[in-house]
Amino acid sequence: MGDADVSNVVLVTVDSLRADAVGAYDETRHTPVIDSLADRGTAFDHAFATGNWTPFSFPSILASRDVFTDTGEIGVDGAETLAETLSADGVSTGGFNAANGFLTSHWGYDDGFDDFEPFVASVGSSIYSRYLATHPTVEAWIQLAASPLRRAGSWIRGETDDRPFLDTSRMFDVEHAATEFIDEADAPFFLWVHYMDAHTPYVPAPRYIREVSSNWLGTHRMLHAHTRTGLGLDVDDRTLEELRTLYQAAVRQIDASVGRILETLSAAGIDDDTAVVLAGDHGEEFQEHGHLAHYPKLYDELIRVPFIVDVPGASARRVDRQVGLDAIPPTVTDLLGVDAPATWEGTSLAPTVLEGETPADEPVTSVTVRGEDVTAQPIPRSLSDGELYVSVRDREWTYIENVDAGTTELYHRPSDPLQATDRSADPSAEDRRVIDRFAPLAAAHAESIRAGGTDGDERDDRDAGESVDEDLNARLEALGYR
Repeated sequence: MGDADVSNVVLVTVDSLRADAVGAYDETRHTPVIDSLADRGTAFDHAFATGNWTPFSFPSILASRDVFTDTGEIGVDGAETLAETLSADGVSTGGFNAANGFLTSHWGYDDGFDDFEPFVASVGSSIYSRYLATHPTVEAWIQLAASPLRRAGSWIRGETDDRPFLDTSRMFDVEHAATEFIDEADAPFFLWVHYMDAHTPYVPAPRYIREVSSNWLGTHRMLHAHTRTGLGLDVDDRTLEELRTLYQAAVRQIDASVGRILETLSAAGIDDDTAVVLAGDHGEEFQEHGHLAHYPKLYDELIRVPFIVDVPGASARRVDRQVGLDAIPPTVTDLLGVDAPATWEGTSLAPTVLEGETPADEPVTSVTVRGEDVTAQPIPRSLSDGELYVSVRDREWTYIENVDAGTTELYHRPSDPLQATDRSADPSAEDRRVIDRFAPLAAAHAESIRAGGTDGDERDDRDAGESVDEDLNARLEALGYR
């Protein structure tokens, strides 16, 4: 397309952000900044991640490729990334990741960025800092216990109480780096920022807990939730509600940071020619299917995400067709007038955003790999680390198949939004028609990603020959991935 009046694009990705955590998708939520983007931009009501956790979803977000497709491994080595494509066309590129160890140069995510900082090596050299980096729940207890004193000190100094006791989420580091990039970059530019606050453990600043909970949830209740989960105790209804509130407060904390980045664009006088794209990389489970966080499953709480594209001057729209996050790279290049590589799998949604064209009504596929234990860590890093699951979705149906074992699940989401009743065991004639339509898609998808090679023969030398370094291991452990 290339005729949009856009000089710059800011891509905001939020780890573990499920669709119903955002007010634009659930009116009971409080996310005023993101909601304003949706109100004036294009909000996709049925957007789906291509995997249940970061290393399975991000190859589509930054390279429009499915995980495993190019090398049989996680990461984007061997793929033509969005940043590489834009940089080759003269676009300035900056990428700032809030210390998610799976989005670093080790996995190829720095490729194409002129300015890239994952904030992994900055966990601190002291024993204290390294301990907290690998024990985030302890950090949460310290932060929460100290919050009254921190608020008092901030009030005396006339400062904000936004900044946590120890910014292990790296929100402010990312925000400040993004602000500096905007202030110094020449147009056109592409800026990617990735937030981690909505990832476990949820440790938002107290002011945001008060915003989302009508001030009923105090520090002692936050300590209660983190203590019970940290000790591995059963999660009762009270604890689950507290965790949900902490999660929503963390989302609001991100929402406020996004607002400050938008203010930076405005102060620089470039908000009128800068498009903003926002998406969750995957969702989060609160025991809908028996667990917390985001273990290897493919239900909606983990796969349905917010996806918003705000282009200045374009009409506001709501789109009810299903779309995948592999549409992000071709949409960004289209908005900036750059040709997309032929190898990309997604289709640009710029015609939808700018002209209201209806996107193709095609099912979206997602994958995960699961070992014998659903909660086993570490995350599988190749197809040989477990059995391959593929889901196929349209606006009404979710089909999930373990393609190695041949087992299937089928859910009709309008009548069963929690996906609790598997209709594949005793299918009706309608159920059988859906299965017959989706099963070949799942099989073809499995075949296409397996073509990348399950033995990793084509992997990059740095993946084959270099182990994960100490700082990266610390950050992965901090996320719960051993």
